[in-house]
Amino acid sequence: MSQNRRNFLKSSVSAVSFLALTGCSGLESISATKSLSEKRFFFTSQGRTGMMNADGTGLRYLDFDVPNQATWQPALFFPDGHRVIMLSMEPRRDGPGKSFHEYYHTTPTHIWIYDLDSGSLTEIATKERLAPFTTPQVLLSDGRMLIQVVRDKVPQTFNINLDGSDPRPFTQPGEGMPYGISLSQDGNRVAYHLATTGGYEIRTSDVDGNNISLVIKKEGHVYFAPKWSPDGAWLIFQDCIHEDYPGHDWSDLVLSRPDGSDLRYLTGGQPLWFAATYGYPGNRGSGSNVPIWSKDGTILFNRRLPHSKTAWEFQKNRVDTDHFNRDFKPELARGGTEICRMDPHTGTIKRLTHSDPPVWDFRNAESSDGKHILFCRAKTGETSGLWIMDPDGSNQRLLTRGVDDLGADHPRWIP
Repeated sequence: MSQNRRNFLKSSVSAVSFLALTGCSGLESISATKSLSEKRFFFTSQGRTGMMNADGTGLRYLDFDVPNQATWQPALFFPDGHRVIMLSMEPRRDGPGKSFHEYYHTTPTHIWIYDLDSGSLTEIATKERLAPFTTPQVLLSDGRMLIQVVRDKVPQTFNINLDGSDPRPFTQPGEGMPYGISLSQDGNRVAYHLATTGGYEIRTSDVDGNNISLVIKKEGHVYFAPKWSPDGAWLIFQDCIHEDYPGHDWSDLVLSRPDGSDLRYLTGGQPLWFAATYGYPGNRGSGSNVPIWSKDGTILFNRRLPHSKTAWEFQKNRVDTDHFNRDFKPELARGGTEICRMDPHTGTIKRLTHSDPPVWDFRNAESSDGKHILFCRAKTGETSGLWIMDPDGSNQRLLTRGVDDLGADHPRWIP
């Protein structure tokens, strides 16, 4: 399988730490250690899906004995913490040289439920199948899910039963491509960005696609990946100015009510590392890097150091055949990024990571109890490793560098 293929699947598809045991009694130490050993997460490495405990033990890679499936990735999690919806894809259907948008939707996909305890794998979404290319977007609280299908190069989202029956249009053909979908805490509303010819806009709606509120839309702006606050009262998302950054390298952080009111920019000057690119030719990585809400109502995001530039330069005048379209120019690279915590109401920012010389910290993911943060760290021109830290940035420790130390990315906590 080609590296380009791996990069595409990793992007289709989105920060943890060891508890300090000093000053604890013996029972507290045992409890904290058990907590880390029981917390599990997924990650990707060399086109494979790995699973590990937060204390660094229990590493294994998932292998599925299913013919004609080129790659697998975790897509959605059931709240019980024991089942995950997996997406697999058959080998690419065309030869090399075609643009990404010409070929990606022609390759058949399959959706499965994988039981982490029994190891059973069951294919779902097979009834009333709408298209060869079908991807899960969000699991709804009533046991249904939103899926994206592409038919004749036209994307559309449907609300379906898990077995694929009773498909109900969430969007209409030609309306645009909704993704980056986030479900509200009460399960009644979703927020998403809609890719249109003029840019990306942010919307909220009911889970059936009705009662739409336009949060923001502006020509030339890529508004991306809205996330609901823990209390459901706010959204955060990114704004990338496409003309300035056609490769979507950098963005600003925006806060808004779900109906678009009380909208404010929390940063200026496009300091967030949006399109995270790293590695070296033959072993590179990528994927959208998004800010997240912390359980305490603060925001975790990564911020570039002044005048930073990655080693991978976007080639805007070249046909995009691999959803990457960059040249490796390490001689132009400088600086790095650090993970920060922001209070959205006061604007106070606390830096959680810092390295000298600078490195690229990104892809932060907080555990469900808010006590651990997983994140990725890569030096310029090198692949990334998975690290863990406490919520205040202390106790940073490397967990894995992936298969044969060739890189690990896209950490996702298992509920």
